[in-house]
Amino acid sequence: MTAETLELADILRDYTPAFLDAYGDTVSPQQQRVLRDLVRCRTAALGGHVEQCQGCGHQRIAYNSCRNRHCPRCQATARAAWLDERAAELLPSEYFHVVFTLPSELAPLALQNPRLVYGALLQASAQSLLQLARDPQHLGADIGFLSVLHTWGQNLHLHPHVHCVVPGGGIAMEGNRWVSCRPGFFLPVHPLARLFRGKFLAMLHRAYDRGLLRFHGQQQDRADPETFHALLQACWQKEWVVYAKPPFGGPAQVLKYLARYTHRVAISNGRLVKVEDNQVFFRWKDYTNGNRQKVMALEAVEFIRRFLLHVVPSGFVRIRHYGLMGNRVRAENLTRCRTLLTLGQGSGASSAAPLSEPPQRNPTDTVMRTRCPVCGQGHMMIVGTVEPVRSAKVEAEVVGVEAADTS
Repeated sequence: MTAETLELADILRDYTPAFLDAYGDTVSPQQQRVLRDLVRCRTAALGGHVEQCQGCGHQRIAYNSCRNRHCPRCQATARAAWLDERAAELLPSEYFHVVFTLPSELAPLALQNPRLVYGALLQASAQSLLQLARDPQHLGADIGFLSVLHTWGQNLHLHPHVHCVVPGGGIAMEGNRWVSCRPGFFLPVHPLARLFRGKFLAMLHRAYDRGLLRFHGQQQDRADPETFHALLQACWQKEWVVYAKPPFGGPAQVLKYLARYTHRVAISNGRLVKVEDNQVFFRWKDYTNGNRQKVMALEAVEFIRRFLLHVVPSGFVRIRHYGLMGNRVRAENLTRCRTLLTLGQGSGASSAAPLSEPPQRNPTDTVMRTRCPVCGQGHMMIVGTVEPVRSAKVEAEVVGVEAADTS
């Protein structure tokens, strides 16, 4: 299989049996569901519907999506709908991108306690931003932002980190004016990293004292109090990685960024190169070598193992809003922010051009997706349903009906 046709589902379909032979006793129910859903996505196993062109009568089958959030096929539609909602919330302000990363020593603990560790990562990073922004020696304002959890590196190893997208300012503590940060600079990263380190380790310590952490396999020794506290001490002595990327500029750049990051999965189909001799070849970016793009080869079973490291717990929220952008107060606070920005009561003028109207998806997109691929004139209408079956081979048995490419 080559890049023209290769998808993650193909690799899972061909090599999951070998993977389960090697690691079946360690696979969680959530990981089992991911394997099952991704293989069945947009196949006859999930059923679908029959579409027919109003003009020429051409028919095709459109199979249902699995809607699993780890599926690279299903994220485009979810991302587009989510971005439409976010576009209406953008402020006419410079935006910043801040990244918080856990040290590698904590990755095994995260793997065995994902809900607790990833939750603490999101909370500690958010609390650090909110606290430092309120400090009058820095911004002296209440801020709001969006956080996105990623758990992977380019080589698919476990690399938990959080991307935060933050407007360059906030509402003054007295609540009567907008405070803008200095152009091109939001908050100092060194005190931010120390705050983050302290808050996260304190959360981890409390979880251990309450007996909430699990230690299995090679990690069993860390259940011992002395060993666990030695781990915390080693992490405390390290400088944690927190960095701010160059500012986005205005809202249009923010949306472009969000389109790439928010609904990303551990590896997209576009990064897959080929499968050859039971090895999966995929593109990756080597950040330690000038961000050069390279091709990595992994045994197919190891590739699947690494992919499943990034299956988050069921119901875990990877995209969260904090501060002024918290879900319960977001609408009211956005109105206040826009009013203060419009009145020009901030301590500095924003360098970003205001967003007069939220960017919208092209209204013809849906029409283009449902236009007949044969005659190019008529539009495809649903004329029947396809019941789910156990074998995708049923597709070949439907004479004169082609399977729709709904990717």
